[in-house]
Amino acid sequence: MTKSDVQLQRDVIDELRWDPAVGPSEVGVAAKDGVVTLTGAVSSVAMKFAAIHAAERVAGVKALAEDLVVDVPSNFKRSDTEIAHAAVNALKWNVEVPSDRVKVRVDDGWLILDGELDWEFQRAAAVKAVRSMTGVRGVTNNLKLKPHAFAPDVRDRIQNAIKRSAEVDSKRISVEAINGRVILRGTVRSWAERQDAERAAWSAPGVTAVDDQIAIRVPVTVP
Repeated sequence: MTKSDVQLQRDVIDELRWDPAVGPSEVGVAAKDGVVTLTGAVSSVAMKFAAIHAAERVAGVKALAEDLVVDVPSNFKRSDTEIAHAAVNALKWNVEVPSDRVKVRVDDGWLILDGELDWEFQRAAAVKAVRSMTGVRGVTNNLKLKPHAFAPDVRDRIQNAIKRSAEVDSKRISVEAINGRVILRGTVRSWAERQDAERAAWSAPGVTAVDDQIAIRVPVTVP
């Protein structure tokens, strides 16, 4: 049976409390027809992402809206210069990020990353490397992907990668690939399946954009 709004709200609240990465925080949770909204304040960007991922893990969540504000405690605040130096070092020590191709700007604790990389996993790694730093209020990812030759069989490669995933029912997902842009359509049962399909699309050579239109359809069980 599909969860009620009250049950889904309770499950998300319990998952937030269960996850030690979220910790004690003032996160409000609302649920309506499978759409969960997170509001309130957290003390770090890392905690914000932890709260988002915790909510995504809950069965029955079809979509997620978040309006979480990062309010850095006074004893953890750092100057923009300190944050900039720390970000440069964090990127330099991350083997997944070609740090010489990433430029860092800081404005009132907010990090902006600029540059051009080859792969989506490098962009994701760059953000992950700096978002957990002390004093960071947020991260804007302006990193672009360098255009590469778009493999003619990229659609087949992506569909085969999706088929190899134990979590995803590939028959429910369609792939369209045009000039470096991939469009994913269909339905899955959870956020985890949706993310696996999107990750498979980003892993194909020449992909510079992924338009994920996959919907999450929660299975209805009959008691």
